[in-house]
Amino acid sequence: MTGLSWDASYQDGPAPWDVGRPQQAIVRLGAAGGFAGAVLDAGCGGGENALHVAALGFSVLGVDVAETALARARAKAAERGTDVAFIAADALQLELLSRKFETVLDSGLFHSFDADERPAYVASLASVTEHGGTLYVLCFSDEGPDTGPHPVSRNELYTAFDGGGWRIATIEADRIETRFHDDGAPAWLATINRI
Repeated sequence: MTGLSWDASYQDGPAPWDVGRPQQAIVRLGAAGGFAGAVLDAGCGGGENALHVAALGFSVLGVDVAETALARARAKAAERGTDVAFIAADALQLELLSRKFETVLDSGLFHSFDADERPAYVASLASVTEHGGTLYVLCFSDEGPDTGPHPVSRNELYTAFDGGGWRIATIEADRIETRFHDDGAPAWLATINRI
């Protein structure tokens, strides 16, 4: 995964998935007490989800390959006085962080990997998720009208996270807000436990 192609998405203004606020699914998770311990936001983009979770009182690290997005996220953190670290990292090599997290958030990243890349991504996530920790995946769903690009089936989530030290707790229908969908695109919100 090259950072240059992702960075280009941020060069001429906000990326299609950068809606200027945290995803409502993430806000609801926070309100329900869904976050615990140190939190990793994998593919954090402009940082809105990471900033929201940090404002709830959690230690958050946001990682992305897009330097322009990271620069914007750091500027928002400074402007808001929110303590969040944002660093460049490849989601396929998260073990290089040499850290573990009790909660890992993937908002809009899983669906960007094709079937051949997913095993490496899942292994990368496993390398940074504490045993007993929780992974949340918010991705485009293949069910419903006006789906987003690269929609994922429920079965694809089960295939990716069935076994190998993971247990899917729930997969629920939700929405991903984008600049092209008035009320969001159909999505899955998966809660996955590291065992």
